Amino acid sequence: MPYEDLNDEAVYQRTRAEQLARGRRDRLRLAAVNGEPVPEEGTPGIVKPLPPEMFIAHGTNAEMRWEAMRDVGYHVPNDRFFVRNHTSTPIIDAATWRLELHGAGLRNPRGFGYEELLALPAVTQDVAIECAGNGRSFFAAQQGEEIFGTPWRLGGVGVARWRGVPLATVLERAGLTPDAVDVMPRGLDDGYVADGVDYGRVRRPIPVSKALKDVILAYEMNDQPLPPDHGHPVRLIVPSWIGLASIKWVGDIEVSTSPLASPWNTEFYRMFGEAYPPEGGVPLTAQGIRSAFELPWDATLAAGRPHVLHGRAWSGNGRIAGVEVSFDGGATWHRAHLRDPHVVPAWTRWHITWTPQRTGPHTLLARATDETGAVQPMRATHNDYGYLFDAVVRHPVTVVNG
Repeated sequence: MPYEDLNDEAVYQRTRAEQLARGRRDRLRLAAVNGEPVPEEGTPGIVKPLPPEMFIAHGTNAEMRWEAMRDVGYHVPNDRFFVRNHTSTPIIDAATWRLELHGAGLRNPRGFGYEELLALPAVTQDVAIECAGNGRSFFAAQQGEEIFGTPWRLGGVGVARWRGVPLATVLERAGLTPDAVDVMPRGLDDGYVADGVDYGRVRRPIPVSKALKDVILAYEMNDQPLPPDHGHPVRLIVPSWIGLASIKWVGDIEVSTSPLASPWNTEFYRMFGEAYPPEGGVPLTAQGIRSAFELPWDATLAAGRPHVLHGRAWSGNGRIAGVEVSFDGGATWHRAHLRDPHVVPAWTRWHITWTPQRTGPHTLLARATDETGAVQPMRATHNDYGYLFDAVVRHPVTVVNG
């Protein structure tokens, strides 16, 4: 097999996961808050440890703390990558896992085992995965608008190095027909239940054109087998699209010659509210543009000393072209230095030096521009579920005497 350590690592992960998860699934009871599952207290449904210095726990979800990214490199380490679960992390044995491809858009429907997938030609991509609700809390905190769902700040995003097989490869081997329109991957996690309605397992269609362009079936994350919380043994990676599209624990893919639909592109993950049609906006695809400081929320800084402030900016439209920072709540702006603007489009690290003189509360702002010319707005358009908050975030700090 291509990687001799994969089975040993997978066995270790499964053993640890089973120890942590034993008895959890029988106790797990989900309630719905407009499309966001909230678990019973004490049953997070997440396998890996969530130390408070790295994460903010949100029920079945866990948000990365941005200060945990300081000096750790371009990629988010697996142990601090955010977790977004609709239910709870399933424990899946790679030895018995199979990916089934089926539907009218295939001439030769077939399945692939884990070892078969690993034997196919592979690619490696640096890709950002971001929850569509990332930044949701700022609709209320900054704009005074009511929203529903997990109150993410900006930690529902992460960049990793993903390795796997192009989805195009397996589709071609299953005989993709010229008239195929959509592919719909489905996860192996438990069915999502909200308000007494069982919506089934998470699934969402992708146009064939996108599936053939850059989507991969990933089995490695940062040079390690996928951890359980991040899709072990195999997940989709859909570059530049909302995180939901990158289905974890994928078990089957339907390929159709007519448009496909699921609750995740009809009822959820589209815009509803006063600014949108009564039936909702189009299903969400590409992410917006954002920037974040690698600072604790309400950080304390000494007056009269230079501080090198670090951050990262990213966009679903492509590479970041520039970042500006304001130290006075937006009255003036200063250009930050970009560290790796031409490496990959996943995200760009930046830094800027600030020597505060006045003690007391300050508000820091970071505003990114991408290669298409898109600039972060000062206010985001409200929607009921709080999706795609792209406005400049007001980051509070306090300056004290040194």
